[in-house]
Amino acid sequence: MKYRTIGQDPKTRREVSVLALGTMHFGTGTDEETAFAILDRYVDAGGTFIDTSNNYAFWVNSSQGGQSEAVLGRWRASRHVPDSVLIATKLGGRPNAAGLDFAATAKPENIEGLSAKVIRESAERSRDTLGVNKIDLLYAHVEDTATPLQETVEGFAELVTDGTVGLLGVSNHWSWRVERARALAAAAGLPGYELLQYQYSYLRSRTDRPGRRSQDGNQGYLSGDLLAYLRETPDLSLVAYSPLLGGAYAHADRDLGPDWDHSGTPLRRTALQEVAKETGATVNQVVLAWMLGGDLPIIPLVGASSVKQIEESIAAVDLELSADQRLKLNSTH
Repeated sequence: MKYRTIGQDPKTRREVSVLALGTMHFGTGTDEETAFAILDRYVDAGGTFIDTSNNYAFWVNSSQGGQSEAVLGRWRASRHVPDSVLIATKLGGRPNAAGLDFAATAKPENIEGLSAKVIRESAERSRDTLGVNKIDLLYAHVEDTATPLQETVEGFAELVTDGTVGLLGVSNHWSWRVERARALAAAAGLPGYELLQYQYSYLRSRTDRPGRRSQDGNQGYLSGDLLAYLRETPDLSLVAYSPLLGGAYAHADRDLGPDWDHSGTPLRRTALQEVAKETGATVNQVVLAWMLGGDLPIIPLVGASSVKQIEESIAAVDLELSADQRLKLNSTH
């Protein structure tokens, strides 16, 4: 395994593995025994960056979520998990009641939001569920434009100040809102967001469509302005979720939907297949190696429903692409 540092403050920065493990479906789509086996294999391989959320996975069984955090809490209690293993969670998108689907939770009044009260109470609930005294990394999961941004910034900073949270991150927010929140924190001398979490992969989504999360006021895909923002802001790191597009790379016949329906998609698929053949690696491994060896501090966040799947992703960490192979991948539009 390889590692990189996230965060700038010597008091809170952490060294984490360059490959993060997403646990969205643990406790729902992935049973607990399998989840434990995946977690054990990941940690045995040197993995130290585990990701969850307080609302995972409410849409599976019409609940308010929390199943993933609960599985992680039971796993921690049953294992001697090293202090080096960082567990990140998120708040803000938890449904206010059971029985709501994605369409319903796109309405701000149906989710918890990012008020100071919610931030404190939800973080406390997550600490209890995870069985920890301190959350290593806490994200603002979705936008909440009904709450003053200053209140949200101060609410998160207070948890860092009182020692119940380490690092702060933000997911699926519009880039200008991220910058404004960071500016407010800096002006007040408060800890601010240092991790970004957005969907990012090798295939490029269309820019003439509003994007997967735009209807609920959020930005899900990593856009060009955020890539530029990362390049200009060295103290930020990107955690890229769904880098393997839910298994779509391994299944060329899978319909990706309208967001990837353009002429560049088959060209990029072909380039991936050619590089995979040259390296003897899988297409998934080439995608991860391309991301890990790029010029930006990107940490792929991979899911897994079996030990075999996490082992495939772990092996990608040691895959080195040649300059010619990178040129082939990057020059395909």
